[in-house]
Amino acid sequence: MSTDTLYRALRNLSRPKSINRSDSGTPRKLSLSEMELYCEIIAAMKIRTSNKKGRHLSTARAIELLEEFGMDTPNGFIQASKGTLTRSTVNYYLKAWGYDNERMTRQPPAVRFQAEYSNECWHFDLSQSDLKHVKQPLWVEPGKGNPLLMLYSVVDDRSGVCYQEYHCVYGEDMEAALRFLFNAMTAKTTDGFPFQGIPEMIYTDNGPIAKNMVFQNVMDCLKIKLVTHLPNGKDGRRVTARSKGKVERPFRTVKEAYETLYHFHEPENEVEANLWLRQYLLLYNDKPHRESPHSRIEDWLRNLPKSGLRSMCSWERFCNFAREPQRRKVGSDARVSVEGVAYEVEPDLAGETVILWWGLFDNELYVEFSDRRYGPFYPVDGPCCRSFLMIWNRLSPGMAIT
Repeated sequence: MSTDTLYRALRNLSRPKSINRSDSGTPRKLSLSEMELYCEIIAAMKIRTSNKKGRHLSTARAIELLEEFGMDTPNGFIQASKGTLTRSTVNYYLKAWGYDNERMTRQPPAVRFQAEYSNECWHFDLSQSDLKHVKQPLWVEPGKGNPLLMLYSVVDDRSGVCYQEYHCVYGEDMEAALRFLFNAMTAKTTDGFPFQGIPEMIYTDNGPIAKNMVFQNVMDCLKIKLVTHLPNGKDGRRVTARSKGKVERPFRTVKEAYETLYHFHEPENEVEANLWLRQYLLLYNDKPHRESPHSRIEDWLRNLPKSGLRSMCSWERFCNFAREPQRRKVGSDARVSVEGVAYEVEPDLAGETVILWWGLFDNELYVEFSDRRYGPFYPVDGPCCRSFLMIWNRLSPGMAIT
């Protein structure tokens, strides 16, 4: 035994032990149940009066209100007798029983979740590309300048397989989001990229795309459950929107490992950018899974649902889902005009106020009146350029122009 060890043992041996009273931890003026009830009420008053800067009632002020005015609780009206509660005693029991403000306002632990099989849940989001713009965009809206190069992404929750596309848009465009989801769900022509099928659920944020009625209608027609983040303050004191890492992480990886190469050679347009991106996604999905000893694409193939994948419908059928309702009055000649294009509907609908279901990707029009749907109806008069654009969009859903 060394000298240091001996002296350390002697110091511990001669140290005085803390001795408490026999009634330590038990209130003297009140019973244990009454003190606990008052502490719960005071802790609730502090939480209820808290603002975003963390300011709330003090213990002394809460005791004063409880003694002078009382408080309505689920158990009835409760008012403490004057002189029975002191600030130091209440603060002691608040901290001893876990009712102090720090622990009462602490965030609950985050719950990690993972789907049981592939295509059970997709995470959907979009982010602005670091390239900002391409040199020769396929379409430009007059008066708005070059559109932004936006990166659309879906990530399978179970396997982590990612599918992304570039789209030149002005802000968060809903039509581009629907085109991207159609391409993500259809079978790919690229070898080694079997990712396809309709998911059971899409998880996204509360942006303008998820709030759009047409987008929600398409998801409902495809029998996809659309789940969004709870708005802030809708789940008590818990922060709600904090589960986007599975879709945000691929954005960062693509921007750091792939888009940085644009300093050497930039794509001419979004079609060329998507061709290059598709090749990188093959490498990304071939990387190891986050917890299993195989790649992401292998995990997706191994955990396919027993019932099989739900195949995506044709582009023509998808166009019928993407329709925007508008309330219009049919003219006396049984015609109605939509953005300068005239449609001739059923003669019985002349003079009636109907709901028009106008397609976003085609030139067909459906009319709803008295829970009955008529159509499809086609243009009989209007700009000829619209027909050309609709034909182009029908032939090339992945590179459509407006």
